[in-house]
Amino acid sequence: MAGVEGTLVSEQREIRIEVPVLARVEGEGALELTASEGRIETLRLRIFEPPRYFEKFLEGREPQEVLDVVARICGICPVAYQMTAVQALEQAFGMRASPYVTQLRRLMYCGEWLQSHALHIHLLALPDFLGFENGIAMAGKHPGAVRRGLRLQRLGNDLIRLFGGRSVHPVGMRVGGFHRAPDAERAAAVLEELKSVLPDAEALVAFTASLDLPDDEQDFVSVALRNENEYAMYSGRIVSDHGLDLPVEDYLERFQESHVAHSTALYAHLDGKPYLVGPLARLNLNHDRLSPPVKSALEATGLRLPSRNMFHSVIARAVEIHEVVLEAIRLLEAYRPEDPAHVPMTPRAGVGCGATEAPRGLLWHRYQVDAAGKVLTAQIVPPTAQNQARIEDDLKCSLEAFGLHNDDDALRLRGEMVVRNYDPCISCATHFLKVRVERR
Repeated sequence: MAGVEGTLVSEQREIRIEVPVLARVEGEGALELTASEGRIETLRLRIFEPPRYFEKFLEGREPQEVLDVVARICGICPVAYQMTAVQALEQAFGMRASPYVTQLRRLMYCGEWLQSHALHIHLLALPDFLGFENGIAMAGKHPGAVRRGLRLQRLGNDLIRLFGGRSVHPVGMRVGGFHRAPDAERAAAVLEELKSVLPDAEALVAFTASLDLPDDEQDFVSVALRNENEYAMYSGRIVSDHGLDLPVEDYLERFQESHVAHSTALYAHLDGKPYLVGPLARLNLNHDRLSPPVKSALEATGLRLPSRNMFHSVIARAVEIHEVVLEAIRLLEAYRPEDPAHVPMTPRAGVGCGATEAPRGLLWHRYQVDAAGKVLTAQIVPPTAQNQARIEDDLKCSLEAFGLHNDDDALRLRGEMVVRNYDPCISCATHFLKVRVERR
């Protein structure tokens, strides 16, 4: 594999960080840093994949084409991109989805959170905390945990497929609603499966809280959507734990994207400073919106919120799994097919913005369309871009606190663990660091 090298220098040794090019999740990443006397002087998380130009691909596209294209941005989170785009387009057209459609969209979104969180906890995070190189190695000693994760992940995919026709790059959504409503028999079958895994979802909260997680307190700003009536997923206002509270349309007034010399990925800042989006930020800001059974399960763990330890993200994901399983059960119990499953669309010229909570955090879209509804300009700000600066800050603080005197494998593992907390849609969501020590 091709790789890049950076240099870390201390009084006693030189550490070369060789980062191979991997693409197990999305994209390519590298870490370069320099240090002396046990302190990191510079640290750069490089994203060196070529730009994919999705925003330019959308120009001239009709509304349905937009939904099909954005589903390809992330193979793990196609629903998030479709949900955000469809809200922005509907705003541009001056239309509003019916309460029935809104509930179905939230139900489909539960499936994406379930499959994404289950995959991350059981195959990416647990090997770190249980002392295994990967999920395959862990399965030999913890087959029950792996089976639980795969079952939850499959059920999430089934829920997406129920509305999208397929779980990868779903095709069931349209502006105004869905092409058709799922039949009641299929919905009832998924409902029974969800009921059967509810004990697993509840137990997972206690299990993750029992893990021997590193104690790594840091100061950061949490940003997420907040909805007055429910745990924010599909809609809400953008808030922070430092007083931010603004409508989705005003995102650009406080958030800025910028280029950095060491990466092809854009970096996002809130008032010029890094911030956190994702499960832990959501839980910090919205734990009072959890359903009573989830609140009880969370309180039983003794976790104090807001948390300033990014390693608590694995607990936050487990809490959200419990929440969406309960939410999906509630919505499916009330589900009745309606025909048509959409409201009519009348294109017009305009501008629309949308924001939802992808499993990895806040996702924001803006579209300008012409009178025929075709896209003139598009802007998409994904969670990974918003977390880039925070990840770099976290790596610097975590590696210094861990101690640069540690051996190669320990430094590599700690760096990987830190990045995996964010589950970014780049290859550094998996194993991406190699450390070689040359002593002088």
